[in-house]
Amino acid sequence: MKITTWNVNGLRAVLSKKALDWVDEYQPDVLCLQEIKAKPEQLSEKEHTKFAEYEAAWNPAERPGYSGVLTLHKTAPGETVNGFGVEQFDIEGRVIQSHFEDFVLFNIYFPNGGRDLTRVPYKLEFYDELLKLCDQLHADGKQVILCGDFNTSHNEIDLANPKPNQKNTGFLREERDWIDKYIEHGLVDAYRVLYPEKVEYTWWTYISNARSRNVGWRLDYFMVSESLMQRVKDVVNHNEIMGSDHCPVTLVLA
Repeated sequence: MKITTWNVNGLRAVLSKKALDWVDEYQPDVLCLQEIKAKPEQLSEKEHTKFAEYEAAWNPAERPGYSGVLTLHKTAPGETVNGFGVEQFDIEGRVIQSHFEDFVLFNIYFPNGGRDLTRVPYKLEFYDELLKLCDQLHADGKQVILCGDFNTSHNEIDLANPKPNQKNTGFLREERDWIDKYIEHGLVDAYRVLYPEKVEYTWWTYISNARSRNVGWRLDYFMVSESLMQRVKDVVNHNEIMGSDHCPVTLVLA
């Protein structure tokens, strides 16, 4: 089973650039898209046919042209749930839960703390509320897969310039501590378990040709229940795929 996550930074933009054409060949079983910035009615009939092989679960933000997530399933899960029941987060269209028989998959667009750091408290509260839900699912005997744009690089290996970014959102100590806390609560960063010393990034600023110089950050993750890690065969960063400032990432499950 292949589960792919991608922050597309505007669904209509990537469709117009034909940046989703690679999906036709790669054929992920589940495709989790973040920052879609669109509602289903804003897509043309032709654009909708791009997803004809999939069952679509949409969770756009209330605010137009902002945030939003879309999960595309080849085999429909037993249930999909938008958000996690906290209004201040749910109105921004940041989460879709897909409840499969053997695990719950979360497609997540974590908040950005903002250049002025004013949204950092909001972001940290989001981490807290999501972890409470994961704890409950684990207590109920369920396995969890969290995927998406975490908007945080966990350790120095996960970004090209760690020292100058210690006071910037995405690499603040208090943000990184939450990744540690998720690990303490029975989740693991699947990519880093498989590749403890590998240096790869999933996001590059559009400024100064950062992508061509590979000056990036690893912001897009699969965090899975520790007990599920035995089924993880690979995590692939598709850094050759263009069309967004992020690249897609795929979890391969047995």
